[in-house]
Amino acid sequence: MKKADLEHFKKHLSQRLEDLLSQADSTVSGMTAPKENFPDPTDRASLEADRNFMLRIRDRESKLIKKIKKALDRIENGTFGVCESCGEDISLKRLHARPVTTQCIDCKSKEEALEKALGL
Repeated sequence: MKKADLEHFKKHLSQRLEDLLSQADSTVSGMTAPKENFPDPTDRASLEADRNFMLRIRDRESKLIKKIKKALDRIENGTFGVCESCGEDISLKRLHARPVTTQCIDCKSKEEALEKALGL
């Protein structure tokens, strides 16, 4: 992979990581705010549903943060853009679509087909 491409992905992933971390900080500060007292149980249920939804989103983002950090590590150690399964280069088109990917499209398709066949 060209050095310019690696720099592009490093910049993109670093920016995405910063965005996710700043959102996580705001969620934590919002969750630690004093709890409101609602006389109506429906209002309270609505607030709890909104908080649960936000926590699920942040959980997914937490997993993405880990993947981004691993992708940045792969850029640093020279393995970014190489399929972990077959060792072939991952296409730039796939990396632009999903820069945290660790598999080429063929290996990922085979893995998903196997998971579907096994009912996972």
